[in-house]
Amino acid sequence: MMALTHGFMALATAVLLLPAVGEYGGPALLAAAFLGGLAPDADLVARHRKTLHFPVWFSVATLVLSALAVLTGSGALLVLTVAVGAAALHSLSDVLGGSAEREPWNPVTENGVYNHVLGRWHRPRRYVRYSGAPEDFLVCLAFAAVAINSGLTGPAVDRVLFGLVAFAGGYSLCRKRLATISAVAGGLVPTRLRAVLPAVSVEETETDGTTVNIRFGR
Repeated sequence: MMALTHGFMALATAVLLLPAVGEYGGPALLAAAFLGGLAPDADLVARHRKTLHFPVWFSVATLVLSALAVLTGSGALLVLTVAVGAAALHSLSDVLGGSAEREPWNPVTENGVYNHVLGRWHRPRRYVRYSGAPEDFLVCLAFAAVAINSGLTGPAVDRVLFGLVAFAGGYSLCRKRLATISAVAGGLVPTRLRAVLPAVSVEETETDGTTVNIRFGR
């Protein structure tokens, strides 16, 4: 699923839980939920759904932090709990999507999300076939609607959220053509500028053990 789908999923969950935390709720808690929901996908430039995805450890940390937040009544600790809980929700829900590979619409792996405790991958259920699939955008749109219609985010934030929904829609339309678009865009970058751009390597491992590196920059 798209990072934005996870972000809106966490934000919608926080909005629904906000009345339960009373005076401790607020913009910081909602921001923590959204950013925590996005955070695990920062491993796109490393081993996606393994380097920063911890379905077990994030869940355990959420339970521990929740207990501490209740015992201490600390608002800051509650915000941290929400951020970690959002990351846990992201890591757990990724197993419902497609596989972690270059073209998940033509799957060759069964890598859903990595379980560091068991030392193995959980297989993808593919209810959402791949990141940016039409159904992925619909899920993203549904969670965004819950957050925006709650009335808890404010007009300025709602405008940003609408913009992010539009971006998610554009990503979905271009998803299967991203490699071509990237190649064309890369060709438009002047050679001298390309030489100073940092190199970013995205690594994918296929079922036969072959590792494919996709490099951007010099």
